[in-house]
Amino acid sequence: MQDAISTHIYAIYIFLAIMLFNLYSVVSKKDFMSLAKRLKFMTPIYHLSNAIVIYTGTIVAFYAQHFSFTIALMIPASIFLLVIEIKRYKKQRVIKVADTQLQEDFYIYAKKIYLIEISVLVLVYVVSKVF
Repeated sequence: MQDAISTHIYAIYIFLAIMLFNLYSVVSKKDFMSLAKRLKFMTPIYHLSNAIVIYTGTIVAFYAQHFSFTIALMIPASIFLLVIEIKRYKKQRVIKVADTQLQEDFYIYAKKIYLIEISVLVLVYVVSKVF
C-alpha cells in the first residue's frame, strides 16, 4: 500500500512540475511561435502525467477499500484539469503568425489557465490533508 501511495505522490509532483514549467514558458517566452511549439510538445506529456496520477490514484483508492470525500474531490479535479488543458490547446492551435492580437490575448489566457490548474492541485492537496 505504501508503495502505491508513494508512486501517486511522486506522480503528482511531476504533474505539478509540468504545470510550473508550462507557466514559466508562458511568462518567459516572448516569441509566440516558439511558445506554441513548446506547449504543443508539452501537451501530451501533461496529459500522460495526468493519466498516471489518475491511474495511481485509482490503485490507492481500491487499496483503501472505502470511498472518502478526498477521493470524491480528486476525481472531478482530475477531469477538470484534463478539460481545461484541452480548451487551452484548442485556443492556441488556431492562432496564426499574423494574429498578433490573438497571440497577446493567449498569453493572458494561458497564464490564467496555468494558475488555475496549479491552484486546483494545491487546493486538492490542502483539502486532502484536512479531511
